[in-house]
Amino acid sequence: MSTDETLTLDARAPRSAAAPAPSSPLRRWHIAGVLLPFALLALVEGLVRAQIVPRHLLPAPTDILDALAQMGAARLARHVGASTLRVFSGFGIGAGLALLVGAAMGLSRRIDALLEPSFQALRAIPSLAWVPLLLLWMGIDEAPKITLVAIGAFFPVHLAVVAGICGVDRKLVELGAVYRLGAPALFARILLPAALPQIVTGLRTGLNLAWMFMVAAELIAATRGLGFMLTDGRETGRPELVFGAILLLAALGKLTDGAMRRLEHRLLGWRDTLDAAQRAADAA
Repeated sequence: MSTDETLTLDARAPRSAAAPAPSSPLRRWHIAGVLLPFALLALVEGLVRAQIVPRHLLPAPTDILDALAQMGAARLARHVGASTLRVFSGFGIGAGLALLVGAAMGLSRRIDALLEPSFQALRAIPSLAWVPLLLLWMGIDEAPKITLVAIGAFFPVHLAVVAGICGVDRKLVELGAVYRLGAPALFARILLPAALPQIVTGLRTGLNLAWMFMVAAELIAATRGLGFMLTDGRETGRPELVFGAILLLAALGKLTDGAMRRLEHRLLGWRDTLDAAQRAADAA
């Protein structure tokens, strides 16, 4: 065997014999974070079975699953579907209007001076305070529920859009002027990318509030939905049904927020941030 062949084999040997890279410590934390809720549920199950915690105050997770199973898949799907449709419809309307109004206020100081005092007052109104007025104006159909969800989603998205546009670095705007960018090009190529991180954060917050406002709407006037399940469980003295609705709300909120977070990483993957650097290091 020649010397060159020996060197080639020696160079390849460490690679083939190398042990696989150890898993990232952060990955183990992610796994622990996924397992933590199940560990808490197991703890609650043990406390209830040992009669340390009364069942009428905190039902066992197995009792909650039994209550949901007794409802039947079709009936449970109708409740989940009704609430999800209200959230998505209201969020789409509220967030869409917030993007338009927020962009107008962020780009025009005159529009901002005209509308901001009124919006400051409207933001202070609690969600339940809107319910009697919406029922009086729109009745008890779907319109008041979707409108209330839209109100809840509007304000965090609106604030994020205005703050994002107003917080764009002035030097970037001046750079656009140097290149003689028109208003549409300036917005699309400079203002929107610079404001996008805050806008996406506002969308995530608005979606979370949409779920909260949906429950407020269904607690007052609904015959279907997770909010109705909460009311039904309270009125019939079934805490397992109340906790079942709460767990379903938590799961749906987690799923939708996770989808928004993946969208955030896709839209903002170009940023050179500390989080992006840590993710790249963990993936390496």
